[in-house]
Amino acid sequence: MLITLTEAARRIKATNKILITAHVQPDGDAIGSTLALMQMLRALGKSAQIFIDDTVRKNLHMLPSFEEIRRPKPDEKFDADLMVVLDTSLDRIGNARKLTDAPIVNIDHHVTNKGEGVDLYVETKAAATCEIIFKLAAELDATITPEIATCLYTGLATDTGFFQFSNTRAETLAAASELIKLGVSPHFISEQLEKKSLAEVRGLSAALNSLKMFYGDKVAGMILDHATAKTFDSTEGFIDEIRVIETVDVAFLLTEKAPNVCRVSMRSKGVNVAQIADKLGGGGHVRAAGCTLKMPLDEAEKILVAAIGEAVDN
Repeated sequence: MLITLTEAARRIKATNKILITAHVQPDGDAIGSTLALMQMLRALGKSAQIFIDDTVRKNLHMLPSFEEIRRPKPDEKFDADLMVVLDTSLDRIGNARKLTDAPIVNIDHHVTNKGEGVDLYVETKAAATCEIIFKLAAELDATITPEIATCLYTGLATDTGFFQFSNTRAETLAAASELIKLGVSPHFISEQLEKKSLAEVRGLSAALNSLKMFYGDKVAGMILDHATAKTFDSTEGFIDEIRVIETVDVAFLLTEKAPNVCRVSMRSKGVNVAQIADKLGGGGHVRAAGCTLKMPLDEAEKILVAAIGEAVDN
């Protein structure tokens, strides 16, 4: 059921034990929004705990209270009055879904989130879920400390490509400006997020060697098998290296994370990749989306390239 942000805040205010989660393969917006909300709620005297069912890349570990994030254990249960799911639909939170049977409030900005069976606030024009949490703070009568501001700014920066992507709006920049006034150091965040290990830099070379072009060079893809992928600390940013090719409309990164588990990231300049991801069981934005394909790598490549080709032809 669709609800307003005011209604979401009312639901949160009415509870005391709150479990917060976000999607697997978490990015800056997922981690920034969960950490910001947790700190807000704890300051309001509530019990709030974050569970993320995945590892978090190292350059996000600098965020305030990062050490409070827990990963759910098999068969673990958590006593909660409410689960708040941020930056995703429920099908992408992994084992966090099994932690509690508490009612759910889902807050997101992805157009593919249908919110089936839960109370959903979705604002598709928002550049990031952190932009929504920034507004939610006022609804909760919560104070945005410098630490909370840092978490929120990180989500805004990462989901907009440091305010370069087409989802950057005047409202997004206004929120970023206010967060800077509240104590954010943009240079510190950018320096931390841009850090790469030696393995990542070397990994980029290997990834670029896997580059394939399709459909008259309108589509570019990097395909990484499991043996190659596991040598990297992170593949974050790899796709941006091929997105900028002048003939390319759609760029994708296909990574074999484990046998028969392939993760897909897509970026585009014109094609609606959210629709492609939705057909393949994933989701995202018009210009940035992804999914997981549970099949061998060569089969995943064929299915993905065919789906992208159909969209490009249309």
